Amino acid sequence: MQSTRRSFLKNLGLTTAGLSLYSSVSVEAFSSDAVKKLFFDISLAEWSLHRTLKDGKLTNMDFPAKAKNDFGINAVEYVDQFFRDKATDHQYLSELKKRADDLGVRNVLIMVDTAGPLADSDDAKRKQGVESHYQWVDAASFLGCHSIRVNLRGKGSAEDMAKASIDGLSRLAEYGAKNKIGILVENHGGYSSDGKWLANVMRQVDNPYAGTLPDFDNFKLNETDVYDRYLGVEEMMPFAKGVSAKARDFDAQGNELTIDYARLLQLVKKGKTSAFKGYIGIEYSGNRLSEDDGIRATKQLLEKVGQAI
Repeated sequence: MQSTRRSFLKNLGLTTAGLSLYSSVSVEAFSSDAVKKLFFDISLAEWSLHRTLKDGKLTNMDFPAKAKNDFGINAVEYVDQFFRDKATDHQYLSELKKRADDLGVRNVLIMVDTAGPLADSDDAKRKQGVESHYQWVDAASFLGCHSIRVNLRGKGSAEDMAKASIDGLSRLAEYGAKNKIGILVENHGGYSSDGKWLANVMRQVDNPYAGTLPDFDNFKLNETDVYDRYLGVEEMMPFAKGVSAKARDFDAQGNELTIDYARLLQLVKKGKTSAFKGYIGIEYSGNRLSEDDGIRATKQLLEKVGQAI
């Protein structure tokens, strides 16, 4: 077991003489010149540390310092549930912004999961859902983010859901435009994980402040069906303003066990548009490695593959 772990770490390039745990590796090991050659920038999605946060071992306020000091990552993506009561607290947001600025960390976006549904078939509920996102648009603007990430939740047929999604997303994008904040839809299950369906919604919305955030692994349509991840990313990229690099586990060479990063990053590179903000966010969601080690492994994989293509 120990031999296998050493081989895994060695292949990741994360060991130094006499070290067997790559949690001991210095931040400088992740700040090589190779990173400068990538066609994208790397950010850290706060969800990668959700267990640490929920256990009270880290706070949202300290997240930017964790990203910078432990992983050498200079851009962060927040998750609303870890400061859900602070969206309108300017004192809190001012301190969070100051800490990020002092560290030289860019606030990229806020992932919004706790606000109301944007694709509810009931117009009044959908309107309420849209307006419940306004505070997060305002918070994102205050923090200097370029976007918020949203979900298209609702019930009904594909046609009914598309109609409701177009309306809800259009309304929210109009508000986002006033603040110059993008509204990005992530494939997050159901119809939103159907790349063709989502691309059609985006074309109908037709607002430069509405876009997508392709996730490498959220393509479950229902309990039995999964959309082709590579096709889905390709279909979403024309509208993408960012990308979420999901990872769960790795082989001895440091490759993701079920996700072909080389193929996906080639699709991302090919599909880049002027709207793409250049950030690929690490979202480690595995259980075998610790959250810290999983983040490091995902970062190393992004750098290795990104440099090669």
